[in-house]
Parts: sequence; structure tokens; C-alpha cells
Amino acid sequence: MKNTALYALLRLQSCKKIGAKTARRLLAAVGSPELIFKEKKATLLKIPGIGPQLVYELYQPEARRKADEELRYLSKNRYRTLTLLDADYPKLLKHCTDGPIVLFTDGNLAWNTQRIIAIVGTRRGTASGREFCNQLIEALAPFQPIIVSGFAYGVDICAHRAAISQQLPTIAILAHGMETLYPKSHKPYVETINNNGGFITEFFHYELPCREHFIKRNRIIAGITAATVVIESAAKGGALLTADFAHGYQREVFAVPGRPCDLYSSGCNQLIKNQKARMLTCVDDIARELMWNKANTPQQIPLPTQLAPNEKKLIVQMKTSGKIDLDSLAISTELPVQEVASLLIQLELQGHVRSLPGKLFEHVQH
Repeated sequence: MKNTALYALLRLQSCKKIGAKTARRLLAAVGSPELIFKEKKATLLKIPGIGPQLVYELYQPEARRKADEELRYLSKNRYRTLTLLDADYPKLLKHCTDGPIVLFTDGNLAWNTQRIIAIVGTRRGTASGREFCNQLIEALAPFQPIIVSGFAYGVDICAHRAAISQQLPTIAILAHGMETLYPKSHKPYVETINNNGGFITEFFHYELPCREHFIKRNRIIAGITAATVVIESAAKGGALLTADFAHGYQREVFAVPGRPCDLYSSGCNQLIKNQKARMLTCVDDIARELMWNKANTPQQIPLPTQLAPNEKKLIVQMKTSGKIDLDSLAISTELPVQEVASLLIQLELQGHVRSLPGKLFEHVQH
């Protein structure tokens, strides 16, 4: 990506009160990052959801200063960026309406597998919870998934360590910029994770961890993966927020059940009780729901006649229109945007649809 486009995206991401959803709306309406800052204010005000206050924020010098500083930092360090407009931006996260427009990465990240799963839980895990986590990841090893977690105490670091021991790639999603390491006690794992996986954050290099950042971090964990597994959780906690995000993205959520009197089983039991998560007792529960096969051969692609009616409707429209964006596809098929986004994920996983830069999609001929 040209530095001018990256600079515009950095400037957009650093604007106060302009979140990822609004940034995506601006990009979709204007067409390119650079044009957002060249467009007439009167034209920007015509975009749904864009009011005078947001337009005012676009032109604040502080956002420009932060973008300048971050671009200089990136030029002098090994970290790279993944933007919403890049072909290698994580596909599943691209479908989330609040997915970041810029990610900063470190390590050896590869998205050539669709088997990406998040494992999260309490920071105060029990011995039985850690044992279950280790056994689960050992059982997952034949499927060769990427294990994603948040690099925090408890279940998170247990999942990263177990992935390392099984020689599985693991990705840590951070709640701060790359200049910070939190918690510092996990420094011994950085090099190993970078060698077979890596780190991802949406925060500029100087940003420190705080409660709001952890919440934002959790949505990335949920959005970047096909499923989220909650090992242990009290009645409240970050793991439940991650599960809620995953549920909202219509991804699979699994929870490990426990006795009603166990403190760190209460959150998992509640997820199962409220039908926000499937009960997880063995690896086959995950493999069955995600349709994973142990063989390293491509999964068979269903014939078009096996598609659901609304899936067929999307395929027919894409055959007619060619490359098309999510909103246009929803309008032309008269289906809700959220349903279209969910169907596109399934069709992409099945190999019927390919996502393209610029939030476009096209039908894949077989």
C-alpha cells in the first residue's frame, strides 16, 4: 500500500469519536482513504451517520500529528501493517462491521488456513482448567489450527504455551501498542510466538493498556476466529465479553461446563444456559460443528443445488453483477445486511465466494 493511503488510514483511525464502523462507512462512501480528507465538507455531511462533529474531528491537527508520528515509527521498526484494503487482511475480521481499519503486526503471520480458533478464560484459572486447556489443544493438534488468545494471565497464556508445545501457530492479540509488553512476566514467550505466529494490535505504538483497550482487544479475538472457546470464567469477565462479541458476529461459541458451586464455572454455565454457547466436553464437539476433517485434503465443496435458498440468491446475483459490495448485494437481493454478511462468511468458507480489496465480493467458478 502506498504511504499516502496508509497515512490517510492512520489519520482516520486516530480521530477521536470516529470508530471503526464510522471509518468503514466513510471509506465505503468516498472510495479511498485519501479522498476522505480531500472531499468537500458538504458532501461528507450527506453520508448517513456523519454529522458536523465527526466532520470537525477529521480536520483536527492532533490526528494529523499522531499519524505522522506513527508513520515515522513504522519506517524505523520491523512492525508491519494490515489495512482493510489489503488482500491479506484477516478475512473473518473483514466481515465484522467494527473491525479495525488498520492492524499492526509482528512475527510470522499466515492466514492460509481457515482453522482459526480462540481460546480464552479467566486470569485466575484453576489447575483443572489448565489441564483441560492443555488436553484440548493436544487433541486439536491433528487439525493444525491457529490458536488465538489475549496473552493475559491464566487461560490465555496457558493456551499460547500449549500451542507452542504442540508446534501449532499461535497469535496473541494485544490491548496496547507494540512498545509495551503486558504483562512483563510473559516476555520469555515473545520470541517463540513470533517464530510461529505473532502479535496483532490496533493501537498505536505508544498506547498503554486500559480497560477500554481490553474490550476492543476482545472484539478482535472474537472477530478474527471461526469459533471462541471459553475454558473458565466467573459470572463477569473479559472472556464473557469475547463470547458476546463472537455470538454477535454469528460465530460458534463453546463453553466448558462445570459444577454450579464452582466460581470459575458460573460464567460458562450461564453461556450454555442462555444458549449463547455450545457445551464443550471433547474436541469432537468443535470438529463436528466447524466441519473439520483431520485429513490435510481440501474439504469437498457442496454443489450449488445443495445451497440454502438465500445462499443461492446471493450466488445468482453475484454471477449477474460480478464484483459487488455488501450493501449493494443486500439491496439487490432484498435481504438484511447482517444476514448477507453471515451468509457470505459461510459461502467463502465453502469456497463459493471470494472477498476482494475494497469490501468487494465475487462468485468463484468451479
